[in-house]
Amino acid sequence: MHIRDIFEKHSTTFSFEFFPPKTDKAWDALFRRISDFETLAPSFVSVTYGAGGSTRERTHDLVVRLKRETRLDPIPHLTTVLQKRAEIDRILERYAEAGISNILALKGDPPSHVDDYDPDADEFPHAIDVVRHIRNFNETGKHPDSRGFGIGVAGFPEGHPATPNTLMDIEHLKQKVDAGADYVCTQMFFDNRAFYDYCERCELHGINVPILAGLMPITSVKGMKRMGDLSGGTNFPAPLQRAIYRCQDDPDAVQRVGIHWATEQARDLIDNGVRGIHFYTLNRSDATSEIYRTLGVKDSAALR
Repeated sequence: MHIRDIFEKHSTTFSFEFFPPKTDKAWDALFRRISDFETLAPSFVSVTYGAGGSTRERTHDLVVRLKRETRLDPIPHLTTVLQKRAEIDRILERYAEAGISNILALKGDPPSHVDDYDPDADEFPHAIDVVRHIRNFNETGKHPDSRGFGIGVAGFPEGHPATPNTLMDIEHLKQKVDAGADYVCTQMFFDNRAFYDYCERCELHGINVPILAGLMPITSVKGMKRMGDLSGGTNFPAPLQRAIYRCQDDPDAVQRVGIHWATEQARDLIDNGVRGIHFYTLNRSDATSEIYRTLGVKDSAALR
């Protein structure tokens, strides 16, 4: 379903993010959990896209399999790192043929296996370049939907690690929206005040597309530290850290604290009219399911 139709159908969207497993064993494990995600009836799910060739192929395979074999509506990530135009076109044509309706267009992380990587040497140096390319592809009429692919882009409530100037960061987002983006999905955050302020700043700059709040429940101390490494500028509020470290020697208690915090974030966001919540699941359904049960959300249409 085109993302514009999804937003028309659901006043508040709920979505999950998966990553393509690297091994056959992990692949099988993910699909054993898929039925759990299906019962939650999300508005859509997204699938991440790696910088390595084999990971990219697994992304394509996972997206197409989700589309063919499940009731989930997959939105693949598409990054600009080390991408050639011909390769991007092949990917878009494959997704169009499979009936994929939407793409999340991203710059992507620098490849760890390339020592002298120069982003300016890429054919798509920035996310806006692939947004424009998808828009141009839409105009070719190769997609079965006359509107072509719906396009999502990333947002950073606490600033992009590579763009410490938040005014410039918002300007970059404005350019991506003006280039054709239909919605924004934010990086994870743990302080809702940062998200509300971000939405106000977007509004001030004329960014009026839906903004989805990215949440990830903390399930371990190690996981929290890894989140900090991956996300760069993400702030972990002092009350959250205090609660986590108070019970850091009890893994179950740490997980309960993390899930409770994310649940309260989601409740507050819903109460304040958030357009959508996007859960970074790490391919696990238990934490997200518990949050859903606590919120009383049976499916994405429950809050209309």
